[in-house]
Amino acid sequence: MTTGGKVWFTASELADTGLAGLPKRKREINRLADIQNWKVAADDRGARLARRRAGRGGGFEYHVSLLPAAARADLVRRGLVASEGAAEAGNCNDVSNLWHWLAEQPEAIRAEAQRRASILACIEMFESSGMPRSSAVTAVAASEGVSAGTLWNWLRLVNGVTGADRLPHLAPRRQGGGVEAEVDAESWQELLSDYLRLSGPSWSTCYDRVAKKAKKRGITLPHSRTLLRKLQREVPEQVVTLRRKGEEALRGMLPAQIRSVADMQAMELVNIDGHRCDVFVRWPDGRIIRPTMIAIQDVYSRKFLSWRFAESEDMVTARMVFADLFAKWGIPKGLLTDNGRAFASKWLTGGAKTRFRFKIRDEDPTGLLVALGIQIHWAKPYRGQSKPIERGFRDLCDAIAKHPAFEGAYTGNRPDAKPENYGSKAVDFETFQQVWNAGMEAHNARLGRRSEMAGGRKSFDQVFEESYGRSAIGKATEEQLRMALLAADQVRTDRKTGAIALAGNRYWAPELSEIAGQPVTVRFDPEQLHAPIHVYDRAGRFLVTAPLWEATGFLDMAAAKQRQRLERNWRKSAKAAAEALDLLSADELVARMPDYDAEEAAPQPGAARMVRHRGQTVAQMKPVSQAAEKVLSAPDTDATIDRFARAAERHLRAI
Repeated sequence: MTTGGKVWFTASELADTGLAGLPKRKREINRLADIQNWKVAADDRGARLARRRAGRGGGFEYHVSLLPAAARADLVRRGLVASEGAAEAGNCNDVSNLWHWLAEQPEAIRAEAQRRASILACIEMFESSGMPRSSAVTAVAASEGVSAGTLWNWLRLVNGVTGADRLPHLAPRRQGGGVEAEVDAESWQELLSDYLRLSGPSWSTCYDRVAKKAKKRGITLPHSRTLLRKLQREVPEQVVTLRRKGEEALRGMLPAQIRSVADMQAMELVNIDGHRCDVFVRWPDGRIIRPTMIAIQDVYSRKFLSWRFAESEDMVTARMVFADLFAKWGIPKGLLTDNGRAFASKWLTGGAKTRFRFKIRDEDPTGLLVALGIQIHWAKPYRGQSKPIERGFRDLCDAIAKHPAFEGAYTGNRPDAKPENYGSKAVDFETFQQVWNAGMEAHNARLGRRSEMAGGRKSFDQVFEESYGRSAIGKATEEQLRMALLAADQVRTDRKTGAIALAGNRYWAPELSEIAGQPVTVRFDPEQLHAPIHVYDRAGRFLVTAPLWEATGFLDMAAAKQRQRLERNWRKSAKAAAEALDLLSADELVARMPDYDAEEAAPQPGAARMVRHRGQTVAQMKPVSQAAEKVLSAPDTDATIDRFARAAERHLRAI
């Protein structure tokens, strides 16, 4: 043991000391320690030569024996250590380091140390009974099958060591049998760079390439398996995984995060996502597609609460799924969905604007959620651990997509998993919707679910109902339900009746006659066009709910009577409204008008202006008030009678 001086140094202390043979900066010393593996180095007895630094800041302290010879000599010359030999011995056999070393050894090493300690305990037991040590060693050696010399060596190892700290001293320290082969640094770097690539080349192929190049430079590499063991010894497994398999595989090396929902309740948090169904479906317009189901799932119970089908993930369908959720189950406290950019790209695009022949208001769904007090939690896309709904979608692939009704229309869940009869059939959308909806109900009702709250016994329905019945759930008002529906802008009412034409249907309510010919905004469910629509003015104020104006049969007597009642009520309401105005009759109105007086004399001009006649005749000067008027001569009555008489005579002669 050293009698004076210091033998443990931090990288900062070594940099400040400025020893010969060492870098002068802390950062470079740390890099040298990483290259030479100082943190895992040990002496001949297995004691660690690096230890955690006690106190604030942490870090590592390195034993002086790890330093280059020039640095150790410089320490001795400066008097920082007693001598080079003492410095190399140091106190690297500290008990804490020895126990740390023993913990890193294989189980066989620790078992052997335990066996040796029990044998020495037998010797001490004989000694305590009065037997001399030599006799005790001889007796134990004979009974345990160990030579007496070996027992004396074990006793020397624990001489002066307390009984509680004997195991690290008694553990065998077998050294390797050979010298590590030298490897050309440049070739080793090329081999690592070639092998640690995302394309994942085999080790033998990389070794052959590097060995061939090294041979041209006159360098002989060790055997391939020797270098492979060097790789496994020096390169951490996480580095190999990162460089050959990528960041996602590196993340997979960590254990999955366990998320508990025990402190939650039903409708406290829901998650939404889209799932492309693995079935070919004939869409209502005749095209064959793979529909997308947009669904909302309760996180606590894993129950699917609402879902709809669309050509792709779009804002229209997502909004309707929210409307179904609010109407049937209420308003959740929180929503878990993809991150903001992915949410916007999914729900605000996808060709939804061209699906209808009217203008759809481009509303942000998150605005609706915030208005209803729903807190949005963003998750990473395609991360099943973050969104439980991804796990539910995997169940649907087997339980529903492979239903007998879809035989021949099943597409497979991967491009390399297509069935033999791929593309041989496409089911009608009505059939697909019926079968899939029934499958979703069965998925929720299936017993023996192994989720945290189902416990292998209950179904998702049962877990949800138990919690839903004892939880305070926010219920949506009529106005909140209307807000969730799709909005069509600039729909003009009929100029005469005020009726609204939408998607080939007509809707009317008496209140619409007051806004005939005006543009309005309507909210409706595009998949339930026979349901009433909600009408708003241009300022966003709610006006009226207008029912569908249904067509009737030509000779439908019931419809005719209903029409008569409507007209009668319409007239009564109009007359009642007119009477409420208390209007005056025409006679009463005339009686209240003032009497007509004689016409007032026309005003006379203050002066007369002379007007000169312009033309070929001699101009005649006259006052303006006496402007010339052409006097029409009276018709000659006798001449007129004569002309008519002659005409009558000619007419009679012709007869």
